[in-house]
Amino acid sequence: MILKSLSVLNYKNFDERSFVFNEKINCFVGNNGVGKTNVLDAIYHLSFGKSYFNPIASQNIKHDEAFFVVNGEYEKNEVSEKIVVSLKRGQKKIIKRNGKIYDKYSDHIGFLPLVIISPADRDLIIEGSATRRKFMDGVISQSDKNYLNTLLKYNKVVAQRNSLLKYFALNHTFNQDTLEVYNLQLDQYGHEIHGKRQAFLETFIPIFKERYKAISSGNESVELVYESDLTNHRLEMLLKTVINKDKAIQYTSVGIHKDDLIFNIAEHPIKKFGSQGQQKSFLIALKLAQFDFIKSRSQVNPILLLDDIFDKLDEQRVSQIIKLVDDENFGQLFISDTHADRTEAVVKQVHQSYEIFKL
Repeated sequence: MILKSLSVLNYKNFDERSFVFNEKINCFVGNNGVGKTNVLDAIYHLSFGKSYFNPIASQNIKHDEAFFVVNGEYEKNEVSEKIVVSLKRGQKKIIKRNGKIYDKYSDHIGFLPLVIISPADRDLIIEGSATRRKFMDGVISQSDKNYLNTLLKYNKVVAQRNSLLKYFALNHTFNQDTLEVYNLQLDQYGHEIHGKRQAFLETFIPIFKERYKAISSGNESVELVYESDLTNHRLEMLLKTVINKDKAIQYTSVGIHKDDLIFNIAEHPIKKFGSQGQQKSFLIALKLAQFDFIKSRSQVNPILLLDDIFDKLDEQRVSQIIKLVDDENFGQLFISDTHADRTEAVVKQVHQSYEIFKL
C-alpha cells in the first residue's frame, strides 16, 4: 500500500499545501513549528479519521478558518483509492472513500493500516491505564472489526449503567432487576473482549521481545504483563460483589475498562527504572511489533510514520532502526526531523529511494 499524494487545506498551521510522495522513504525537515509533525498527523488522520495528537476535532482547523480538508490518494492492491476527511465548525466530521461517505467511522478503521512512532508515545509509560488500553484496542481493532464493535457496545453499556447508578443516588431508589440487565450485557461483551486481548498478547509479546532485542542489542530483558479483573472471575459475579461500592461512587468500578498493560524492564517498572534511552527503545519496539502484528493480519504493509525520531536517541541507534526497515517487509516510511543533513546521512545508508521535503 502506497500513499501517492497528500493535500491539506486549512489544516492546523497550513493554508494550503500539496505533496507527491516517494513510494519508499519521505523525509520532512525544518525548524520547530513549521508543520513537520502536522503533515504526519494529516496522514494519520486519513487512516483513523482523527488526529493522533489532538482529540478535539475542531482544534485541527486553522485559526480563523471555518473548515479543514485532508485529501489522500493511495494505491492498495493495485487499486486507486481516494480518501477525504473534512470538518466544518459546528458540524459532524465527514470521511469519504472514493466519493462515498462512510455511515460509521468504525467502518474505515483498518482499511489503511498505519503505525506512528512519536515522542508523544511516552504517554504510554507515564500516563494511566486508559492510554495503554487504547494502544491495545487500537492494534486489535485495525484487523478485527468485531472487536471494535463489541468494544463500542461495551463502553455504551458502561455509560448507561453509570447513568443508572447516578439516577439511583439522586432519587434515593434502587432496582436490582434493571441493573441486572446491564450486568448481563457487560459480562457478555467483557468476556469476549478479555479473551481477544489475551489472545492478542500471546501473539504480540514474543514479537515485541524480538524487536526490543534487535534495537537494544539484546542487553536487557523486557516484559508486558496483562492485568485484568476478569483473569480469574466472570464479570457478572464481580459486579455483584462491588454493588455497594458502585452505588456509593455512582460508577462501574470493575470490568475490562479497568484493564492495564504493565511495562517492565529487568522485572521492574520501566517508568521508574528505565533510562530515557531504554524507554524510547521500549516504545519503538512496541510500535514495530504493532507493525508486524497488523501486517500479518492484513497482508498489507502498513504505512510507518517516524515523528522526531532522533528525540532522546543517538544517531547510531537511529541508524539501527532505519536499517530494520531496509527490506521488502516494510513499505512506505515517513520521517520528520529538524536537521536535513542528519536525516539524509541516515537514509543514505539504506538501499531505498527517498525524497526530502524542506518545510
